[in-house]
Amino acid sequence: MDIEKEIKEIINSLGVNYYDSEVVNENNNKIFRIYITSKEGVTLDKCAEVSEVISPLLDLNPPIKDKYFLEVSSPGIERKLKTLNHFNSSIGELVKITLYSTEKIEGKILEVKENIIKIREEDGEIVEINFDDISKAKTYFVW
Repeated sequence: MDIEKEIKEIINSLGVNYYDSEVVNENNNKIFRIYITSKEGVTLDKCAEVSEVISPLLDLNPPIKDKYFLEVSSPGIERKLKTLNHFNSSIGELVKITLYSTEKIEGKILEVKENIIKIREEDGEIVEINFDDISKAKTYFVW
């Protein structure tokens, strides 16, 4: 079985959802960060539980060649949107999108249908964006 698929299945079996993972360098240390989500919210205890359960699996199948630290976290209220599922789970939230054409769009996600994301911009205009045209996207929160 693919290690990423196995990690996702384990995380889902613990009552939370796998959101994403990344490798980052912070203070000369490599960190393998796994993001989890839950409708009830992500607690520190749940992050610790996920870390304890998947850590032995990663010891046997390291995600990267170098020494690393494992970190399990919530993606936060302002998070990257990389997949259609990310957009779908963020319907009703505010988003900043940069297209490959460098055009920038800000607004509320109204709908995700197939490969099209419908956004209501701040001026009320509704735009439809093809997922394949998105260079990067991130939710944002108005404090």
